[in-house]
Amino acid sequence: MLALYGHPFSSYTWKALIPLYACDIPFDFRMVDPDHPANCEVVAGAGPLRKFPVLADGDALIFEATTIVEHLARHHAAAGLLPEDPDAAIEMRMLDRVFDNYVMNTMQDVVTEYLRPESDRDLRRVEAVCERLSRTYAWLEGWLENYARPARVTLIECAAAPSLFYADWVHPIGDEFPRLKQWRAHLLALPPVKRCVDEARPWRPHFPLGAPDRD
Repeated sequence: MLALYGHPFSSYTWKALIPLYACDIPFDFRMVDPDHPANCEVVAGAGPLRKFPVLADGDALIFEATTIVEHLARHHAAAGLLPEDPDAAIEMRMLDRVFDNYVMNTMQDVVTEYLRPESDRDLRRVEAVCERLSRTYAWLEGWLENYARPARVTLIECAAAPSLFYADWVHPIGDEFPRLKQWRAHLLALPPVKRCVDEARPWRPHFPLGAPDRD
């Protein structure tokens, strides 16, 4: 059986969990936290920066959430996660990088500031990061005009759902982005995503900015 090492409150763990849940792929979830040192050791030995999620498939350890999704698509009959057409797959991978690099990793810069003591926070940096998020929201609003929602979860939904979930907590998606706001709600209603949201609820008090009373 596959084993996924991660944490239920981690956005990138969600990215790996969503296709597992959506495609009904059997796996064992292994918590990575101080109470499970053996699991932490597996993660530490998988990649250079000791980051999760990590997927164990036999003797293979696959790290980086996008790579895990691609591995599932290729080896575990997760039909529809990636298109067979090479050009369509290139476009999907491009959007995957938008959500990881321009939404999730950008949002994380704000979280990092709030992890600092209040006296050391750079609010000008927070403002600049939020401006970058607004520009990405505007780009996505335009992209969504021509995005046909697939019948099944794809790599795009796996990347978009966790990144938009947390980004909206940091820099709310305003009414000037109605398509993006509605699509986020649609993503959170998908059964595999909703399962991730619900499983992460016990850790909400630990969100550095304070978790909003919604979602």
